[in-house]
Amino acid sequence: MTKIEVNGARLAYDEAGTGSPVVLLHAGIADRRMWRDQVGPLAARHRVISLDLRGYGESELPPTAFAHHEDVVGLLDALGLAAAALVGCSFGGAVAIDTALAHPHRVSALALLGTAVSGHEWSEQTNELWENLVGDVDPEDFAATAAGEVRFWVVGPDREPADVDPELIAFATTVDERALAAELALSAVDVAELDPPAIGRLAELTMPVLVAAGAADVPDIRHLADRIAAEAPQAVRIPDLPNAAHLLPLEHPTEINHQLLTFLP
Repeated sequence: MTKIEVNGARLAYDEAGTGSPVVLLHAGIADRRMWRDQVGPLAARHRVISLDLRGYGESELPPTAFAHHEDVVGLLDALGLAAAALVGCSFGGAVAIDTALAHPHRVSALALLGTAVSGHEWSEQTNELWENLVGDVDPEDFAATAAGEVRFWVVGPDREPADVDPELIAFATTVDERALAAELALSAVDVAELDPPAIGRLAELTMPVLVAAGAADVPDIRHLADRIAAEAPQAVRIPDLPNAAHLLPLEHPTEINHQLLTFLP
């Protein structure tokens, strides 16, 4: 693990391999550890940088205003990289999209796995699924909240916990508890959003874009993948991965690694 000064904060990252640069951006329920199965295979052809976004994992959170997408560009600047491919899962995908819209010349390609999109409002269907599966939890009870989020996102609304590898559930719960502490701290900091947000600007994503979702993920995520594929000019939508919910790199590492190695420049 290395820390580097980016926009007034020390951000933690791991680096492996040589070749064209690839930055891995984690889900909001995780940190850079979620890429444990991608770093090695990708490093055979690429310079792979897995980042803890500000406040998450081992990255710092100074009490100053910032934007996650500006931190990504700041990381490229600090590492002397003119551009990089960005691979993002969930919230990390939203950060990747925002980075590509704010600084298109710095992003050579986008790979979006179960991605969120800034400005998207969750559907009533998704809100009802949350109520039915999780209900009300105390946001300061990290154990209970993590259990609910893992049930919703990692297991998914159409599967039962018994259908999912117990090691994955345990690992996802561990990283999510830490991510929840990060999100609580982030709530006290001014985090700037892309303006206007990405949801109405997907046609501006003119670089190559790979889009994937899990067949067991919540409907909104699959619909967002369809929308990106329809609106981004160079987007490729791979079929929904069977028996997978939100954390595709952890559930289907072999298939995701194959898709990334085939796609990344």
